[in-house]
Amino acid sequence: MSTATHGLDRAGQATPPRTAPAGRDAHRPGWGSRIFNGFSHLFLVVWALMVIYPLLWVVMSALKSDSEVIREPLSLIPDKLHFDNFLRAWTAGHLGSFFLNTLLVLLGSVTLTMLLGSMAAYALARYEFRGNRLIYYMFLSGLTLPIYLAAVPLFKGVYNTGVSLPLLGPNKHLMLILVYVAWSLSFTIFFMHSFFRTLPDTIAEAAQVDGASHTRTFFSVMLPMAKPGLISIGIFNVLGQWNQWYLPTLLMQSVSGEPKHQVIAQGLIELSVNQGYKSDWSGLFAGVTMAMLPVLIVYIVFQRQVQSGLTAGVGK
Repeated sequence: MSTATHGLDRAGQATPPRTAPAGRDAHRPGWGSRIFNGFSHLFLVVWALMVIYPLLWVVMSALKSDSEVIREPLSLIPDKLHFDNFLRAWTAGHLGSFFLNTLLVLLGSVTLTMLLGSMAAYALARYEFRGNRLIYYMFLSGLTLPIYLAAVPLFKGVYNTGVSLPLLGPNKHLMLILVYVAWSLSFTIFFMHSFFRTLPDTIAEAAQVDGASHTRTFFSVMLPMAKPGLISIGIFNVLGQWNQWYLPTLLMQSVSGEPKHQVIAQGLIELSVNQGYKSDWSGLFAGVTMAMLPVLIVYIVFQRQVQSGLTAGVGK
């Protein structure tokens, strides 16, 4: 509280109360806020170490020999840098073919997921018609279904489809692409539906007044405005499909021991035992390092777009 003092001037008149100037301590946070800030910063530091140390440990273990990995597993400084581990993982471990298969699958699945998901989300968010909410909630129900419950019918469906359509059978990249699209479509529609609802109606109405069709309005006007949301959900889909292991293992089983159809998640498991019962630990760590670098680089490059896309619906 500020203190006020009363006094008399030379004429004997009462002077108005004077308020003591507030000191610098009035703007400083209290002890409770300082303690809370200290604990918050300490928690962030501990969390950062918990995230950074395993990544650094994997990278440094990729530069060790197998004997060093077994003898000093927690050491971060190798006696000698073994860059040949990466070459051995890429060639002898068939990691190059695994990378190519994964990129082909992701190129088709992410493109189709973003196209179909954004179109469906736009129609459900901007147009009112009978059954709108029912269709939307049916898509959302896909988020509640564990993929493990659909394993048996999914495999039988893929196998039966492959009997009549060989291009859509087991061990076919096209079938894995379609399964990835179906698996990722629910979350994509959920995310983009909320984003499209934040866009102003006046711009779409102005485009239609100028003679643009609904398709032209979507692709030329509304979709470019949704770019932050598209980048955010696109990166989520890339991360989820890049790290997916269960679906490829279920549908892309190796034929006669040939790993030519497998993707990167299966390749890392194959790499750990690529020489029978001899585990190539240094090659495995090199493969894990090469597998996580592309995803890490993509996230670092598009970090600002991801953050803006996640907060766009809140700020508008």
